Amino acid sequence: MHRKLLFLITFTFIHQQIFCWGFYAHKVINHQAVFLLPPSMMGFYKPNIDFITEHAVDPDKRRYIVTQEGPRHFIDLNTYGVYPFTNVPRRWKDAVDKFGEDSLYSHGIVPWWINSMQQRLTNAFQQKNYPAILKLSAELAHYIGDAHVPLHTHNNYNGQLTGQQGIHGFWESRIPELLAEKSFDYFIGKATYIKDPLDFAWKIVLQSASAADSVLLFEKRLSDQYLPDQKYAFEERNGMIVKQYSSSFAIAYNDLLNDMVQRRMRQSIFAVASLWYTAWVNAGQPQLEANANIQFTPSDSTAFKLLDAGWQSGKSGERTCEN
Repeated sequence: MHRKLLFLITFTFIHQQIFCWGFYAHKVINHQAVFLLPPSMMGFYKPNIDFITEHAVDPDKRRYIVTQEGPRHFIDLNTYGVYPFTNVPRRWKDAVDKFGEDSLYSHGIVPWWINSMQQRLTNAFQQKNYPAILKLSAELAHYIGDAHVPLHTHNNYNGQLTGQQGIHGFWESRIPELLAEKSFDYFIGKATYIKDPLDFAWKIVLQSASAADSVLLFEKRLSDQYLPDQKYAFEERNGMIVKQYSSSFAIAYNDLLNDMVQRRMRQSIFAVASLWYTAWVNAGQPQLEANANIQFTPSDSTAFKLLDAGWQSGKSGERTCEN
């Protein structure tokens, strides 16, 4: 759907570090989600699709300037025991009472954070605060996307515990960049109302957790069949020749996973659009002005500049996909 529009997305990879889902995939997810909305919402979202697309990666940039940003992107469910992790209370207050807030943050809080952002977006719709609607829509989508990544639910998030360093970026950046425009299908359907966003967020991370072992196991098996000069290659990426997982290895891995990356991207797009739609419905379905004069405050503009400056500095103490 609207695949030609993907070519309008500009991708910036100033750092070698790979961000979660990759800048490319996060932008595609946000962009495609707009087209799943009903006409009463799309009339507002489509004219602002460039903002929603470009600001899809703001939460990753924020890791560089906000200490507590990192845990909002993941939850290491395997540290809590075995699937389906029923020992973890689904509601935040109950989880805090049981484990303590510091402990929860140390293992990640993404399902709870999705619910919090969902409530903020609902409030923005109620107030018809157009700048806030755009910012919160773009950022809520980021956390939803991250929750769909299997290694965002596992403490071996980059294969660092099993000698598979780099697998995080391989799964969520290399494969989408290589295959998305060629073969991924974005004919998904339309957004639907989500009765319980918190429960929905938990279902997402549980689905991710159920796939994490396969992500690690299949890469290990495939690596045993490839020599290093077959597994890696110097290939063009964003106008530069860089060492990365070879195309043949990436395609073989994607086949072993039975197109898992495409499925999780498609599910991310659907979830993003559905939670945007749910926030709007819960706010009373306010009429959104297609030609709204959206003016960000000076503090908003300063915040955007700080995000870019922090990201370009490349200094982060937070957990990322490659450390």
